[in-house]
Amino acid sequence: MSLKNAYLETAARAVTLLDAPETAAAWRRPSALTQWTVGGLAGHLMYQIFSVDQVLQEPESEQEPISLVEHYERAEWIGAPLDGEANSGIRAKGEGISSEGVQPLRARVGAALDEQRTGLGEVPDDRVVFLPQTGWALCLDDFLVTRLVELAVHMDDLAAGVGLPTTELPRAAFDPVLRLLTELAVRRHGQTALLRALTRVERAPAAINVF
Repeated sequence: MSLKNAYLETAARAVTLLDAPETAAAWRRPSALTQWTVGGLAGHLMYQIFSVDQVLQEPESEQEPISLVEHYERAEWIGAPLDGEANSGIRAKGEGISSEGVQPLRARVGAALDEQRTGLGEVPDDRVVFLPQTGWALCLDDFLVTRLVELAVHMDDLAAGVGLPTTELPRAAFDPVLRLLTELAVRRHGQTALLRALTRVERAPAAINVF
C-alpha cells in the first residue's frame, strides 16, 4: 500500500468514527482530552483531512522543503501550555469546524475525501507543498505522514472519549507513524530512556512523551 493510499484508508476510518452514533450523542460533552469537547475534537480530527485539500489547491512551493524532524522541532504547540495561544487557537479552530453539526460536517468531509482519492493520484510523491499555518514547506509524502500522526493520535482520543474501541491502522499507515514518533522520542528523551521504557519497567522513566 502506498503512503497516499495509507492516508486515504486512515482518513476513511476517521470518517467512520465521526459517523458513529456514540460520537453524535456525546458531541457537546467533555472529551478524553483536557479542555476539548467531543465535537471540538472531532472537528480537529476532520481538519486533518481538510488540510490536505488546502495544500493540493496551492501551486507547488518554490521553498526548499524541511525534514519531518525539523517540522516538529519548529512546531510552536509542542510543549506549549494548554491555555497558551497556540493550543487555544487549535481548540478554537476545532470547535469552529464542529459548530456546523455532525451531519453537515460528515457531508463536507466525505466530499473532500472523495476528491482526494482522485486528486492525490495526480501529484508526485515528492511535490513540495507549502503549509500556510506554519510558513514552511514539506514534500507531499512527509506532509501525509504528519496527517497520519494526527489522525492516529486523535482517533484514539475521540474513541476513548465516546466509549468506543480504537481502530487499528493498516501497517502501511502505522509504520511511518511509529518510526517518526520513535525518532522524536529519542531526540527528546535520549536512547537510554526509550530503551528502558520499552524493555525495563523497573528502570523506565515515569513517562515518555513526544508532544
